[in-house]
Amino acid sequence: MAAPTSFPPSRIAVSLAFLVNGFVLGNWTPQVPVQAERLGLTESRLGLLILALGVGAVVAMPIVGAAISRFGSRRPVLLCQALLAFALLALALSPSPALAAAAVFFFGMTMGGMDVAMNANAVAVERRLPKAMMSSCHGFWSIGGFAGAAIGGPLIALVGSVWHTAIVGAVVLVALVPISRALREDHGDAPTGAVPQVGGGHAALALGGRRTAVLAAVAIGACALFGMVPEGATIDWSAIYLRQDLGADVVSSGFAFAAFSATMALFRFFGDGIRDRLGAVATVRVSVGFGIAGLLVVALAPGLPLALLGFAILGVGLSNLVPIAFSAAGNIEGLKPGIAISIATTIGYSGILIAPSAIGFFAEHFGFPPVFLALCACLVLIFLLSGLMRGADRAAAEATASPARVAAD
Repeated sequence: MAAPTSFPPSRIAVSLAFLVNGFVLGNWTPQVPVQAERLGLTESRLGLLILALGVGAVVAMPIVGAAISRFGSRRPVLLCQALLAFALLALALSPSPALAAAAVFFFGMTMGGMDVAMNANAVAVERRLPKAMMSSCHGFWSIGGFAGAAIGGPLIALVGSVWHTAIVGAVVLVALVPISRALREDHGDAPTGAVPQVGGGHAALALGGRRTAVLAAVAIGACALFGMVPEGATIDWSAIYLRQDLGADVVSSGFAFAAFSATMALFRFFGDGIRDRLGAVATVRVSVGFGIAGLLVVALAPGLPLALLGFAILGVGLSNLVPIAFSAAGNIEGLKPGIAISIATTIGYSGILIAPSAIGFFAEHFGFPPVFLALCACLVLIFLLSGLMRGADRAAAEATASPARVAAD
């Protein structure tokens, strides 16, 4: 019998899927101003176009979750990735704002659908490993996003927007080959601690257990949402905050997101080891402490250096909250991972949709420092619900109890 390994081919394949997904989203960023100029979009219309991406993702997530519960996560990952290869190209070729909006909606559906499927597949792989791995998967997503954003602009300048999207699509299709060869087939995996399907008086008990499981998925999704709202605030408003409140120039205004992204990516790779050592609940609580400290430094910073330090600390705090939440959702007793993760991701990613407009409204009336202080409440709520993350430890515990499954993967 082969020796257990923490890096079976299935783990490499799903990590590559995360990398590809982040890479495509990173390449979307430099396309936004190019397409806005090409289509003559005003800022308000551009805002609606960007909103279409989020709406498409939220629409796709429960649909893909249902497909995962029936077919497993492997086929949805591969199908969504194949469709994703053509999504940006469709946008670049759209001759009108209406068709561009349809293309962005399709882009959001493929991104969101792949997100649910690859997280479900990561949970299936993680259950068979002796150590946690979900945070590192999200770390690969962050690296992909950074790489896509870094090369996207220069590539557009070199070959134009259409050829840029064609090249990105070709990369996605090429990556599909190794992913398809090693991605885990989890069709037929039973829900963790599945509720027995029995008749008579036990039917009500089974139904009650299913409702409890759904409520747990909703609560974990709320934790993901509370973690994504400060992340959305940093993505959309950190540069404006540095310029308006702290007098940063155009170049320096981007340093906040850079500091935040760097520490988030780094600590996502550290996060699995930290979770294995401390446990999921303790890791979440410590992360919340760092997140609150970061927000306090950001809000009270008298100048640029301390503000950048605050955003770096915030990146540490937020780095592992969402990966642990998704891992916990995938291990809810009595609920298939695809359904649970689709619930959690749909609720969680709505935070990215809510954050930009809501934070802009409150910042206009109260200023950014009070808004960043108020965001501490989101992390306090995560702390209060942190006991729900205990299920994220189940995967490693089960794999340790049955190491032969790792070798068989």
